[in-house]
Amino acid sequence: MHRRFTQHILQLAGSLQHQPAACLLDLQLRDLARQGLLTGHRHYQTGLQEVEPWPYAASVIEEAATPPSSWYTSPAVLEAELSTVFQKSWLLMGESNKLQQPGDFISSLVTGRPFVACVDQHGQLQAYHNVCRHHAAAVCDEPHGNATQFACPYHGWTYGLDGRLQKATKLKGIKNFKASEMGLLPVPIDTWQGFAFMQPGKQRTTSLTEWLGKGGDAMKAADISLANMKHVKTQTYQINCNWKVFCDNYLDGGYHVPHAHKGLASGLHLDSYTSSLYERASIQSCAPQQASAEADQRLGKQSAEYAFVYPNLMLNRYGPWLDINIVEPTGPQTCQVRFEYFLHRDHKAEEEFVQESLQASDAVQQEDVRLCEAVQRGLRSPAYDTGRYAPSVERPMFHFHQLLHKDLLL
Repeated sequence: MHRRFTQHILQLAGSLQHQPAACLLDLQLRDLARQGLLTGHRHYQTGLQEVEPWPYAASVIEEAATPPSSWYTSPAVLEAELSTVFQKSWLLMGESNKLQQPGDFISSLVTGRPFVACVDQHGQLQAYHNVCRHHAAAVCDEPHGNATQFACPYHGWTYGLDGRLQKATKLKGIKNFKASEMGLLPVPIDTWQGFAFMQPGKQRTTSLTEWLGKGGDAMKAADISLANMKHVKTQTYQINCNWKVFCDNYLDGGYHVPHAHKGLASGLHLDSYTSSLYERASIQSCAPQQASAEADQRLGKQSAEYAFVYPNLMLNRYGPWLDINIVEPTGPQTCQVRFEYFLHRDHKAEEEFVQESLQASDAVQQEDVRLCEAVQRGLRSPAYDTGRYAPSVERPMFHFHQLLHKDLLL
């Protein structure tokens, strides 16, 4: 095995001597992985599926190449992400202001899986897999409301707000059954700035406060909060690209804005664009053009703040608006992005302003959809494997890739 490995390295040396230095190691490792020479190495496997190596996680951005295209096309990578990245992360579930009194509940799909959160009879916040323990139907099919219990609409199994099974009929003769072991399966839940977050994994890996780290304080300072905000609209986009392509597009430090979003760019002072990195978050800031600040109420007079919370949440604060973007994979090369638009309660907005703002936002999103789908087609091409970063602007993207690498490969 070692002799074969050495011979292969020598063969590679001649073919790679003219490659850029930053890509040399990457190409070597990727070729060895394809030949099956690195399949036993623990750093290139997750629990069930193999992930193609990315050797730049510990590099400086100036020397790094982007992750291999297989990270954006492979079903095995998506399966690994669902079992690692999305299992151990704190994910947005909904608005915590809908969880105030005993019996209040919200339910939602998170990465395609159903969950329900409620305030129990003791005033404690609880969250569960929204899955009946009988035959897997959802026990709650309303998005929010107030209830004293959750009754499965399929066969009537009924659960208390504490998750315990309270009633199940037609079980005469059943063996090896304990009602105490058949309650709804709980998941960790916590709140921050009016948002309810949950962690799908069986055990809490870290607190929400620790997860957000100093990024949480920075987002508070940027007035990213649901306090004094009212919900205006939900808009969903089905996009033919890997979910990470959408994140990468968001995290390029405004690099694409003057080229792809000329309408948006006209209202921003792009030379003021800055990015700040935190433990599992990043914030990109950009001031409005002074000449347009008075005219463009949508963008406002203060800097627009674009916050990303790993792995899939974007929080955008500009003018009187806060819009939330949640991107979730629907397949290896498809994703869904849900936009939730909130407007400050004190803003005396006329309907014309609201509709014009929503239309302007949709125009930007349609431009991004075209970009992301074009990138996905390029990622499938044999002409592309890895790319490079623009160090002056794309540090948030590189940070995102480093966090992914840590979850996937450790």
